[in-house]
Amino acid sequence: MRLKPNKLFFQKDEVMSLPVREEIETKYKWNLQDIYLTDDDWETDFKWVESQIPNYKKFEGQLSKSAQNLLECFNFDNEIGIKLERLQLYAMLAKDSDMRVTIYQAKDDRIRTLYSNANTASSFIRPELISIPDSQLLEMINNSSELKIYNHYIEELLRTKKHTLDKQREEILALASDALQTPYNTYSLFTNADLEFPSVEDDNGNYIQMTHGRFYSAMYSKDQGYRERAFKAYLKPYKDFMNTFTSLFNGNLKTNIFSAKVRNYSSAKEASLDRNNIPVFVYDNLISTVGENLEPLHRWANLKTKLLGLKNLHPYDVYVTIFPESSEKEYNFEQAKQLVLEALKPMGENYLSSLKLAFDDRWIDVYETKGKRSGGYSSGTTFGVHPYVLLNWTNLLNDVFTLAHEMGHNMHSYYTGLNQPFIYSNYSIFLAEVASTFNESLLLDHLIEQSQDKQEKLFLLEKYLNNITATFYRQVMFAEFESIVYGRMEHGEALTADTLCKQYKEIYQKYWGQIMVVDKEEEYTWARIPHFFYNFYVFQYATGMAASEVLAAKVKREGSPAVNNYQDFLKAGSSDYSINILKRAGVDMNSKEPVLAVTKKMTQLLNEIENLIY
Repeated sequence: MRLKPNKLFFQKDEVMSLPVREEIETKYKWNLQDIYLTDDDWETDFKWVESQIPNYKKFEGQLSKSAQNLLECFNFDNEIGIKLERLQLYAMLAKDSDMRVTIYQAKDDRIRTLYSNANTASSFIRPELISIPDSQLLEMINNSSELKIYNHYIEELLRTKKHTLDKQREEILALASDALQTPYNTYSLFTNADLEFPSVEDDNGNYIQMTHGRFYSAMYSKDQGYRERAFKAYLKPYKDFMNTFTSLFNGNLKTNIFSAKVRNYSSAKEASLDRNNIPVFVYDNLISTVGENLEPLHRWANLKTKLLGLKNLHPYDVYVTIFPESSEKEYNFEQAKQLVLEALKPMGENYLSSLKLAFDDRWIDVYETKGKRSGGYSSGTTFGVHPYVLLNWTNLLNDVFTLAHEMGHNMHSYYTGLNQPFIYSNYSIFLAEVASTFNESLLLDHLIEQSQDKQEKLFLLEKYLNNITATFYRQVMFAEFESIVYGRMEHGEALTADTLCKQYKEIYQKYWGQIMVVDKEEEYTWARIPHFFYNFYVFQYATGMAASEVLAAKVKREGSPAVNNYQDFLKAGSSDYSINILKRAGVDMNSKEPVLAVTKKMTQLLNEIENLIY
C-alpha cells in the first residue's frame, strides 16, 4: 500500500473580508461528487476496507505455492489500495475546502490510521516475494498472462534485493526509523517554532519583527537599505545558534550515511538515487556541466548590478526586479484559462481537449475563501478518478503561471491514470516537475512572443531569467554543496561550523562570480535550507527543468512527432524507470544536452534583454 504525500502549506491568517464558500459560483468550485456522491458513500467504502484488512492473513506464507495465489494477493492488494486512495482524495479535498469543518478533519485523520493498518497487514508481501528464488518468481510471472503486467514491478523488486536485509535486521531498522528522524524533526521545530528573529525598520518606517514570510517579501523591496536590514536580521539567529544547527545538520548526514552503509551502498548519494534507479552519474554530470557553464549566471549578475545602479551585487539584491513597470497587470481566471490554452496550442487538440475538460468539469477550486487551505497543488493520480487542482486566485501574473504549472501536473496524473494499471499509476519525483515546468516554459515563450510592449517584454524576460536562476542554478549549487559535505564526512572529516560556512561561501562565490559580495551573513544560509535534510532531493528541480526545456523546444520545432513522444511520457506513470521514460520522450539525462539547453536558453534571454535596453 502507499500513502501519497500531500503538499503542505501554511494556512494564512483568516481575513474577515474573504467570502465564504457558499458565495462562490459553483463553476469555480471542484466537484467532489466525481469521487463520492455523499459522505455516506465514503463511509461505506471506509467500512469495507476496514472489514477487509484482516483478510491479508490468508495470503501470508502462501505466495510461493502457486501463481494463482500470487495473482489473488496482488488483486486483493490493488482493490484495497484503489479504495484507500479514493477515500484519501475525498477526505483531503473536503478538508482543504474549509479547514474549519471538523467532520472532514476527522475523516482525514481516520484515513491515515486506516492506511497505517493496511500497510502493517500487507507488510509481509515484499519480504515474502524476495524470499522466493528468482528463477521461480520469474517463471510464475512469465507463465501467467494475468501476471505479466507485473514484470517491471518484479524487476524492480529483484534489482533492490541486494540492498534488502534479512527480516530481523529490517525489523531493527524499522524500529530505529523514528529515532533516525530526530535531527530533521528537531531542526524543523527549532527553525519554525522556537527561533526568534529581531525587529527591523521596514521600507515604510515601521518597526516589524522579522519572520520567514517577511524575509522573502523584504527581498523584493525596492529599498536596498531595508533589504540589507531584513537580510541581516533574518540570518542573525542562525548565526547565534550555529553550533546547534551544525550538530543537527551533522546528525542528519550521519543517519543517512548509516542507513546507506547498512544497506550495502557505497555512499549516501548512491542510496538516495537508487530509490528511483537514477545513476550517480546523472547527479555528478549535472554539477560538472553547470560548473563549466556558469557564464550566463555571471553575465546576469553583472547586468543586474549595472541596471540597479550598484557597484557590487549582494545576496539581498538577487530577487528585486529591475523591470517593475508591467508587474501590476491583472488577469481574471477566465482570461488566464484562455491564455494557457493559447500558450499550449503546440500540444495539439487532444491535450487541449483534456485541459478544457478539466476547466469545464470543475476539476479546479479557484478562489480563496474563509477556511480554505492556502497555496496551490495538484492532487496527483488517484486510480479511477480524475485529478484535482487547488488554487487561491488573486488576479496576478503569478497566478497564471501557477495555473499552467499545476495543470502540467494535472495532465500528467490524468494521462497516467487513463493509461496505466493501478500498480504503475504514480510517477517519481524525478519526473514530477518535468510536466509542470514544461507548461511554464511554453507559457513564458508565448507571452514574450505576443508582447508588443517593451517594458512588459523586459519584465517577462526577467521573470524567465529568475526562474532559471532559482529553479536551476540555485538548486544545482545546493546539490553541489550537499555532495561535497557528504563526501567529506564519508571520508572521515569533521564538519565544524567554520568548515560548513567556508564551504558554502566558496560555492556561492563560484556560482555568482566576482561581482557578488558574499556578506558574512550569507555564509550561514546553509543552516536555513530545510531541503538539506531531504537527502539529495534538490537536484531534481534542476533536472526537471532541464528535461522540460529540451522537450518544449522539440515540441515547438518538430511538431506532431515530439508531441506524441511527450504524451507517451505523460502516460507512462511508473511502468518503467524514470531515465528510460525520459529517453523515449527525447531526453537523455545521462548526457550534457539537457543541462546545456538551459544555459543556452539563459544566454538567449540575456541577448534579448540587452537588445531591448541598448
